[in-house]
Amino acid sequence: MRNLAEKWPAAPDWASSTLSKGSVSVRTVGGLNQLLVSGDLAAWSKASGLAGEGVGAGAIASGDKYMVRIARDRLLTVAAQPFPIAAGWQAAGFAVTVMDAGLHVFEIEGPELDRLIARGTTLDPGAASPSASILFAGVSVLFYRFGNPERARFHVERSLAPYVWEWLEQVQLL
Repeated sequence: MRNLAEKWPAAPDWASSTLSKGSVSVRTVGGLNQLLVSGDLAAWSKASGLAGEGVGAGAIASGDKYMVRIARDRLLTVAAQPFPIAAGWQAAGFAVTVMDAGLHVFEIEGPELDRLIARGTTLDPGAASPSASILFAGVSVLFYRFGNPERARFHVERSLAPYVWEWLEQVQLL
């Protein structure tokens, strides 16, 4: 039987791989705790101690714990430390799913970040959106800025991370 994996490039060593495109650098952020929360988000805020609705595309998140808005009743909670809330259905009216192994996180930083975003999506890089879910380079990602306007994070399905990395390697910043 033919080995079909030979036609695909090997995935980078995510722990050490970095990429520079002009004045933009890309790296992987590991070790984040990612929880997908669905249902009553007000009850989640009360249980988790995180206030707010979560950031959308283009908005700036910061801190050791924050929320990224996906839909009216869904968000991704990202934290450096695990939350003390168990996965599964909660009596308060929300469900929690651990996404640590399911989502790969890229951090992209530099003065040409908006130019890179404009190459990968039709979203206006300067505009914010209520939802962080966008189509970037042909795949669904969660996109938001982190810490300052020149740094962004993209959460992408882990199986699509090598494709996004290859796209980032080949994109031309005009």
